[in-house]
Amino acid sequence: MNKTPLLLLPGLLCDKILWSHQIDTLSDLVDISVADLTRDDTIEAMAARTLSEAPETFALAGLSMGGYVAQEILRQAPERVTRLALIDTSALADSDEQRERRTGFIGQVQEGKFKGVTARLLPMLIHQDRLNDKVLTSQIITMAENIGKDAFIRQQHTIMSRKDGFDVLARVKFPTVVICGRQDTLTPLEQHRAIADAVTGSVLVIIEDSGHLAPLEQPHAVSAAMRYWLQV
Repeated sequence: MNKTPLLLLPGLLCDKILWSHQIDTLSDLVDISVADLTRDDTIEAMAARTLSEAPETFALAGLSMGGYVAQEILRQAPERVTRLALIDTSALADSDEQRERRTGFIGQVQEGKFKGVTARLLPMLIHQDRLNDKVLTSQIITMAENIGKDAFIRQQHTIMSRKDGFDVLARVKFPTVVICGRQDTLTPLEQHRAIADAVTGSVLVIIEDSGHLAPLEQPHAVSAAMRYWLQV
């Protein structure tokens, strides 16, 4: 029996390491691929390239920036998506304050100050109780090093270029799960409640004791939620 394709979209400064547990534990059910989101600097181009390299139809899951790309994919080719998982993300466009902060990050990198994810940034990404988890933090730092400064700049431009996604979410008619770490401070729970409210029939799953990187912080819980979603 042919497996359903599942396309995974990583977040800013993330790669396939983000999805390690899901790749290991869901491959009996789906044919998994992880998109390369390092080569473009607009949300439209990133979604278009992803679509050009994706199977004809697929289940789609995205975290943070990957969730923004997922919403743009729905804008460009909704007929190709069979299921949707939005994880630790938002349907809102960047605020002026967020754009200003991202522009500041880009400026620092262009001045030669790219250090990937440092100890100073980790509290924004993961639950405070996991800050001394050397395995977890080394995975996050390794991903940032893998992505590098040039792709980081492109990804920041991409995030700044995204549109509000509520219009496309309101048209979704296929199985959808919205997953959020309870302690996610970058894209808080209330933003996920709004996404779930926008998608008819969607399910909101709150991952306890987790920040913004739930698939790495609480991999078993996220994989269990995704397994249920893939079989609805």
